[in-house]
Amino acid sequence: MESSTEAERKFYFNFSFFKVDPKWRWMADLAKEESAKEVENVIGNSGIRFRSYSTLGLRDDADFMFWFAAESVEEIQTAISKLYLTVFGKYITPSHVYLSATRPSIYAKTGKVPSFVAGEEARQYVIVYPFIKTRDWYLLPVQQRQKLMEEHIEVGKSYPQVVLNTTYSFGIHDEDFMLAFETDDLHSFQNLIMDLRGTQVSKYVAVDTPMIVCVKKDIIPLISSLG
Repeated sequence: MESSTEAERKFYFNFSFFKVDPKWRWMADLAKEESAKEVENVIGNSGIRFRSYSTLGLRDDADFMFWFAAESVEEIQTAISKLYLTVFGKYITPSHVYLSATRPSIYAKTGKVPSFVAGEEARQYVIVYPFIKTRDWYLLPVQQRQKLMEEHIEVGKSYPQVVLNTTYSFGIHDEDFMLAFETDDLHSFQNLIMDLRGTQVSKYVAVDTPMIVCVKKDIIPLISSLG
C-alpha cells in the first residue's frame, strides 16, 4: 500500500501563545542560556512540526507563540507537556490557545496544502487569528456562497506575497476557522485586509479577533530576547 501524499494527510494545528513570568528576568544569564538550549532540544526531538515566533512588545497578553502541526492531538499534548517540564516551562503561562485541523476547501477550485505542512520556508511574519462567520452565512445556498467566496479569493490572489494557511476548528474549538497569514511585508497584509473588508463576504463575519502579529524567531534567540 502506497503512503498517502502530503495533500491527503490530515494535520492538527495548535497555536499556543504564552506570557513569561517577570521572575524569569532575574535568573542568572548562564542559567537562562542553558534553559533555552533545553527547550530547543526538547521541542526539536518531539517529532512533530514546529515553528517559534516572538510577540514581544507587540501585545500586552502574549510574549511568544509556538505553532505545532501533528497528526494527532496527543502528539501536541506530549510536546507541550515536555515544554512545561523544562526549567523555562516553570516560568510561562498560556494566554491564548487555538486548535484546528487541515481539510480541503469547498470553495477553492484547486486544493492547496497549507505552506507549513508543505514544508515551505517560513516568512518573517505570521498573523494569526480566529475566524467565525455568522449563522446566516451557512444558511445561504451553496451556489451563492461559492459566488461570494470567488470574489473573496480573487482579492487574495492580488497579493501573492501573502500566503494563507486556513485550517478548520468546527467541533474541536470555539471558532469556525483559524487563519495564519505568512508574509515578509506587513504593509501588504494590511492592504489585503483593507481590501477584504470591501467584499460581500465581509458582512457575514462575526469574529476575527484577536489578530496577533508574530515575528519568526528560533527558540534560543527567542528565549534570550525575553530579558
